[in-house]
Amino acid sequence: METNIRYIEQKTGYSDRGPAWIGKVEFSKSGQTIYFNGKAFKKMTGTGFAYSDSANYYDLEESQGYWISGVKKNGQDRHWAGGGKIMIDKKIVDEYLTLVDFDVLDPNKYELVDIKDTDKQKFKEIENRSIE
Repeated sequence: METNIRYIEQKTGYSDRGPAWIGKVEFSKSGQTIYFNGKAFKKMTGTGFAYSDSANYYDLEESQGYWISGVKKNGQDRHWAGGGKIMIDKKIVDEYLTLVDFDVLDPNKYELVDIKDTDKQKFKEIENRSIE
């Protein structure tokens, strides 16, 4: 599976101030599902989910909207109207710093955290269960 560093922000219920992370995600073979921090996020298509909160993915278990994107080179991943610390996976800090235009993380903007692995099989079972 392809992996990449991404910015993930919960939108549903928070607008532009939701919890946010920077970490390494895994993509499904089709690229329509992203696995991160114990969750699976499905890419939104034109049908089935209508969010007015700028989400581009939804959490497969809870149907909460999320914004997932590549990280910005200038470190300004939060929406201009939003705010709050961004949690960043301790394991990827050095790799992240090579992607952005600064040498250290500002402790006022970032919080180091441990990101948990995702059980991808669990979500494959959820997506493939039969509808009764």
